[in-house]
Amino acid sequence: MPFIEPTLRPFCKSDILGFNPGQIGVYGLLRDKQWIFIGKGDIRIRLLAHLNGDNEDVSREQPSHWVAEITDDYLKRELELIKEYQPLCNG
Repeated sequence: MPFIEPTLRPFCKSDILGFNPGQIGVYGLLRDKQWIFIGKGDIRIRLLAHLNGDNEDVSREQPSHWVAEITDDYLKRELELIKEYQPLCNG
């Protein structure tokens, strides 16, 4: 199942900081319709970490946009999204 309400947001600090802190769930990073990475956790914290280069593989792919979904079942949801989108940097 794809992201619920996949609103694409620019992968930049100002847009990430506009996302409320403390929201737990899943997120995806992409560029030109190519999914780069699907992750889970505190969405704002994780996105800022990626923006700051915490994952060399993700940084090399230069994501341009992100999408997020708040969910309590983030472990299961992350696996579903990885299977659905087959991102470049997961696995």
